[in-house]
Formats: sequence, C-alpha cells, structure tokens
Amino acid sequence: MPTVLRSGPYRCFFYSADRDEPPHIHVQRDDSAAKFWLDPVRLEDSVGFGRKELGIIEGLVAEQAMMFREAWNDYFTD
Repeated sequence: MPTVLRSGPYRCFFYSADRDEPPHIHVQRDDSAAKFWLDPVRLEDSVGFGRKELGIIEGLVAEQAMMFREAWNDYFTD
C-alpha cells in the first residue's frame, strides 16, 4: 500500500492490487475510509466520515489530484 501523501490526520494511498481500476486514491483517518476517483475527482465510497469532513477531504484530493495521478502512473506503469 504505497502512501502518497499524509496531510493532517489523513493518509492518502492506493493498493497494489488496484491496477485494473481507473486512477483513484484511498483516504484513511483512524477507522474511517474513503475512495475517490481522480478523473474527474468524485467520491466513490466512504465509511465513517461525515458529510462536512468528506467535503474537506474532497478539496484535498482535488488540490492534489495531479500529483496523485502522477504517482498512480509512476507506480503502475513501471
């Protein structure tokens, strides 16, 4: 599970087995988790996060989307 970014309480990562899916990022804090597609940025699924916090996380993902896509491509095209 390569961690791409840590921001405040959030860890942003993807799973090595995610190769066959479109580019996305998982975000975790404690026992809460969310998955965001990157192109375009949109929430796929979440467990444990409230609406307000998901909005904050979506903003973080949107702000870092280019870096997340580059990390995805670097990892899965090697």
